[in-house]
Amino acid sequence: MPVNAIQVEGVGKRYVIQHQSPGRYTTLRDTMVHGFKRFLKQSPSPHSSQEDFWALKDLSFEIKQGNVVGIIGRNGAGKSTLLKILSRITEPTTGRITLRGRVASLLEVGTGFHPELSGRENIFLNGAILGMTRQEIRRKFDEIVSFAEVEQFLDTPVKRYSSGMYVRLAFAVAAHLEPEILVVDEVLAVGDAHFQKKCLGRIESVANEGRTVLLVSHQMDVIKRLATVSMLLKNGTVAMFGQPDIVIQRYMSEADLLEITQEDSSSPVMTRIHINPVRLGRGDLEITVTYSSPRPIAKPTVGLVVHGPGGAPVFGSNTLMHPAPVQPNSLTRGSVSFMLPNAPLLTGDYTLSAWLNDGYVTLQHLPHTLAFSYQDPSPPEYHVDSMILGSSKITPTWTFL
Repeated sequence: MPVNAIQVEGVGKRYVIQHQSPGRYTTLRDTMVHGFKRFLKQSPSPHSSQEDFWALKDLSFEIKQGNVVGIIGRNGAGKSTLLKILSRITEPTTGRITLRGRVASLLEVGTGFHPELSGRENIFLNGAILGMTRQEIRRKFDEIVSFAEVEQFLDTPVKRYSSGMYVRLAFAVAAHLEPEILVVDEVLAVGDAHFQKKCLGRIESVANEGRTVLLVSHQMDVIKRLATVSMLLKNGTVAMFGQPDIVIQRYMSEADLLEITQEDSSSPVMTRIHINPVRLGRGDLEITVTYSSPRPIAKPTVGLVVHGPGGAPVFGSNTLMHPAPVQPNSLTRGSVSFMLPNAPLLTGDYTLSAWLNDGYVTLQHLPHTLAFSYQDPSPPEYHVDSMILGSSKITPTWTFL
C-alpha cells in the first residue's frame, strides 16, 4: 500500500497588507519618523491601516507516493503560495506539513542562478542549492547539459541567456536531482514546443519511477495527460480533490469563471472582465473590460488573447490593432467592449488572458484569468484536420463605452 509522500493538516498562510490613507503625500522624513515611533511604541502609523489577507485557509489533504498531482484554479487561488510552502521557501502561518523525501522545485525561471556566473558554474551552484552533492552533479553534468541544449554557451554568463535558455537550464538541473518530490509551477509555458515536449517526457519518466510530482498549469491537456489526481483551489481552499477529468470539468463549468472583479487600487488595474454568457450560448464572443487608474492614462489600450484547450493562443486582439471609431484620451477610468460575432471556435474549453497598456508600457497583465467552455451552435458536418487548428485571423469590433 502506497505511503503518504505529503501530508498537509490545517495549513493557512496569512499576509499583512498595508493601506496608505488617501489624500496626503507622505515624505521620506515622515515615513522614517513614524517608523521610529512605531518601533518605540509599537503603535501603527496614523496614516495607514493594516489588513490580514489569507492566501491559504485551513488546507488539509494527503498525497500518496508516486502520484502526479495537477493543481488548477484561477489566478490568486493560492496555487503558487501552496507550492512555496511545500518547497520550504516560506513558512505556513498555521497548520503542519509532513514531507517524506527530498524536494526539488522549479517555481520561477532562473531561481538560484547568479547572473555573473557561467552556465557551467550555475549548474554546480543551483545543484548545491537544491541539495545535490558535488559528486552527484559531476555524475549528471553531461546529461543536464544535453537536456538543456546549452553546450555552445556553457561558459557564457547566464545574464546573456535568453529566457528560454534560462528555463531550459533551470529545469534540467531540477529534473535531474532525482528527488522523491518534484514541484513545478507553470514554467513549462515559457519554453518552445520542442522544449515543452522534452519537459513533459521528463516529468512522465519521473512519475514512472515512482516519484511524486506536483504540477501547476493552466494547460488543461497537460493536466489530463500527466496527472493521476487533480486538486482545484478556490479562494485559498481546496474546492475539489479527485480524478483529473472530473475536477477539470468542475473548474471549467463554474459560472463565476466568466467574470473577474477587483477593487480600485493605487496602480492602474482592470477592475472587471466579463464574458457575456447569453451571447456565448449563441456563438458570439462578447467581452467587456473596465479599468481604473489613480492617474490619467496617456493612451488607454486593452488587449485580449484567447487560449485553446492546450493553453496555446488561438487568437488575440487589442484596441491598437483593431481600434474603436473614437479613442479615449488621458482617462482615469473607462470601459471597452470586444465583440466577435460567430466566434471561429470549435467546441471545447478555453481561457482568456487580458492586459492593460498606456500605449507604451504594460500596466497590468492577467494571464489565463478567465476560463470558459464554448459549444459550437452549428457544428460542421465534416471533421477538420487538427493540423490546421491553433490560429485564427479575425477582424473584431472594439467600442469604448
